[in-house]
Amino acid sequence: MKTALILIDIQNDYFPGGKMELEAPLAAAQQAGRLLDLFRRQGWPTVHIQHIATRPDATFFLPDTAGMEFHEAIRPRPGEPVILKHFPNSFRETGLLEHLQGLNVEGLVICGMMTHMCVDATTRAAADFGYPVRLAADACATRALVYGETQVPAQHVHAAFLAALKSYGKVMGTEEILTELATV
Repeated sequence: MKTALILIDIQNDYFPGGKMELEAPLAAAQQAGRLLDLFRRQGWPTVHIQHIATRPDATFFLPDTAGMEFHEAIRPRPGEPVILKHFPNSFRETGLLEHLQGLNVEGLVICGMMTHMCVDATTRAAADFGYPVRLAADACATRALVYGETQVPAQHVHAAFLAALKSYGKVMGTEEILTELATV
């Protein structure tokens, strides 16, 4: 099965000093980098997703800022596809689906940021389009949330969304994915 790696929004604003710092983004980016290294070595398709804010009230991923740039841990190489998006779902109003279809991709490995937003929306859409998905749990990061008076720690946000996404694909660790792909 031809598999593509989708790296979602691993951009500077999510890292220390950025405008929307996540919890443990570097650890997640390092795991995403391990996946990217394998896909590059094998010559398998990769797609870097880059969010560019277009809403007037946006506070991060603003156009032409350092925060919207890819983090150095996974920066695309010349010739690697980059798909720009303006919504959480990487398929919405982008050419991602057509790109994957043009490559005859049959399955996806997904990683990136934020687990509860863009990773969630993209994983669900990918499954809805019929793609078998492997979601690299430790190659994703998120942040704490608040609902009413309830503070939800990032670790709990991450775990809750991964638990829900098990209905849309295989939620696995990076090492487990690397081992599985080595037998393909």
